[in-house]
Amino acid sequence: MDDLPPSPAQVPHRLLADPGFVRALSQRDFSTVFAIAHDVGISFNRIAEACALKSERVSQIARGAAAVTALATVERISGGLRIPGALLGLAAQPWEDTAALSTESDHGDDPMKRRNLLRGALAAGLTAPALAALTAARTDVDKALSSDTPKDLADLEAAAESYGYGYHGQQPTGVLADLVSDFAGLRSLLTGPQPAPVRARLCRTAGQMAGMTAIVLHDLGSRRESRAWFATAARAAAESGDDQLHAWVLAREAMVPLNYGAPKAAVGLAERARHVAGHRPTAAATLSAAVAARAYALNHQGEQARAALEAADALMDRLPEGERSDTWLTYGEQKHHVHLSHAFTTLGDTRLAHVSQERALELSAPTSTMTRTLLNIDAAACSHHDGDTEQACRRTVDALTALPVDYRTGLVRRRALDLYEAIPAEHYRERAVRELRDLLAA
Repeated sequence: MDDLPPSPAQVPHRLLADPGFVRALSQRDFSTVFAIAHDVGISFNRIAEACALKSERVSQIARGAAAVTALATVERISGGLRIPGALLGLAAQPWEDTAALSTESDHGDDPMKRRNLLRGALAAGLTAPALAALTAARTDVDKALSSDTPKDLADLEAAAESYGYGYHGQQPTGVLADLVSDFAGLRSLLTGPQPAPVRARLCRTAGQMAGMTAIVLHDLGSRRESRAWFATAARAAAESGDDQLHAWVLAREAMVPLNYGAPKAAVGLAERARHVAGHRPTAAATLSAAVAARAYALNHQGEQARAALEAADALMDRLPEGERSDTWLTYGEQKHHVHLSHAFTTLGDTRLAHVSQERALELSAPTSTMTRTLLNIDAAACSHHDGDTEQACRRTVDALTALPVDYRTGLVRRRALDLYEAIPAEHYRERAVRELRDLLAA
């Protein structure tokens, strides 16, 4: 804060990490905001005094009998209650030293406070305040990547390894909050001098964590943020000198345009990844070839797609056992068949697509909610290709409705929408097609 005296109605800092309070702020639900402030001991008179409002109006707002719509009033409430502007969708206010959710704000380097603040911000989804928190964490580390380093990385390296095992039934936003909190902890290690081998390990861990953060954002449908995190991951990987990590980042980044309607851009990134990975049988090289195959298939380049599929299979056959585990950072058989399923489905080779779908489902854990759903949507797309559009729509509706609501966004919705958009207009009046359309619209 600057030299302004504390506001008589300043909300406790713990409220800024409370999911209900943060959600109310993001929605500018001042009825809830004032009621919660009152519950923690801030009287309506104090709120009125601090925000330059009449006491009667504050009471009406708290009861839901009046609403706040004027921007000037929102700004007065922000200043009066000392609520950082980002939480209300405002620019940083004059009394703020830094953005509300900067990793260098009043929680300093306390990882628990930072984690709680991120969880609170993300509780309402990928809102502007939540994205501000993610950006602050990323840019803190991004700025430090060009300097030297310091201490023991064992705990952070272990954390990166554990995140590599994916969601394991956890909500993506919860994983995102934990990942970004640990990633932000790298900043203090990136600001001092350190021997080159330790610096390389530190940058490698930063690249892994930034890349996995980008994966979660991609799955949640936040393409712009995902690309920004992949850019940071690529910088860190390049500085670490680990070509395989760099190739992995590029291949995973290629999946953003691949899954969101830009296959030509995906081909370019995937081929860059293949070049950086080289010809040795590594997880990154195999992933890069498989992603390239999918991108070529979507770009209607069947010959190139099949050549890339052959290369991916050949690399998979020679892949060392140590790189075959089922994590985001390695490349197991299940992941291979997930990629083959989409490539063969796109090529219209439904027989081979079904083989890969069945094998991938056999190898997928029951907690692999998103992966299993995508495989089921691939199977539905095969039904459409084989002429049974009604069955395709019903299978897709079943796959989506079996998901928790939080999972029916981002990549899953995009893949289902791709199927719907491939259906000829003459089928739009059919009941199953309408049900799919209505579910996607909802």
